[in-house]
Amino acid sequence: MAGMTDTHILMPAPMPAAVIAALDARFTLHRLWEQPDGDAYLAEHGAAIRGLAANTLAGKVGAALFDRLPALEIVANFGVGYDNIDAQAAAARGIMVTNTPGVLDAEVADLALGLLLATIRRLPQADRYVRDGRWEQASFPLSPTLRGRTVGILGLGAIGQQIARRLEGFEVAIAYHQRTRREDVAYAYHDTPVALAQACDVLIAIVPGGPSTRHLVNAEVLEALGKDSIFINVARGSVTDEAALIEALRKGTILAAGLDVYADEPHVPAELRAMDNVVLLPHLGSASEQTRAAMGQLVVDNLISWFDTGAALTPVPETA
Repeated sequence: MAGMTDTHILMPAPMPAAVIAALDARFTLHRLWEQPDGDAYLAEHGAAIRGLAANTLAGKVGAALFDRLPALEIVANFGVGYDNIDAQAAAARGIMVTNTPGVLDAEVADLALGLLLATIRRLPQADRYVRDGRWEQASFPLSPTLRGRTVGILGLGAIGQQIARRLEGFEVAIAYHQRTRREDVAYAYHDTPVALAQACDVLIAIVPGGPSTRHLVNAEVLEALGKDSIFINVARGSVTDEAALIEALRKGTILAAGLDVYADEPHVPAELRAMDNVVLLPHLGSASEQTRAAMGQLVVDNLISWFDTGAALTPVPETA
């Protein structure tokens, strides 16, 4: 398209350098985070903005921002989860929203398995035990095992299926819950989160964030899991009732948890940080150099495709 550099793209918060460079080469890129007065900058330039490159650092992207960008056509999100974007508000205004599915599925699935093993075999605790010189005094206590367990997957989408395929190699029973039963898998299906929790002793959450899944893992689900169970969250912090989880860990309602996501990132409750039966990660799900590069390229490709052809590569369902 002639005059592509005259197409104005807003980037509210920093993205990888390669994304910034690629967008700079094709568009007029506005770096909102570099401006001393963001409100004044939007007042001056907002009317020209036709595309938005967003990530979770940008905060909530919804009607209030859309009102300030009357020419906005597309929001390209860096990440497969897009609960930071009000996709319904975007759809109502004819704004396309895209995400970055597929390119991060394997990385998040790998992380989920690593977090499960670290939690159940207490690997971070064992590492600290050696570093503190305590092994010289006594052996590290025996850990629980994955052997003989049933692993429940809460959300058997693309990432959930990759987690399940990896679990098959561990020779554990696998079950799942989502809104509809899948006809293309043989895993046991349960029609509610509570029913799934009752049937398993490891629960891995990998559902999208948003209002429909808020506190899907609540006190009732944790109670149903039982005192020897492990809970793993690689979904979104909003999926778990964090206060209920803290209480369940404190009382021994469940045995342990491995968490990569939290309700108010990057803030992690002091109660969780103080617990020895929790493995805490700083939202590492897709955070490898290669995967983040692929995600960034898909953000760029969605914007280029939209302004070249009028079609997005990976639209979210609300705006497809």
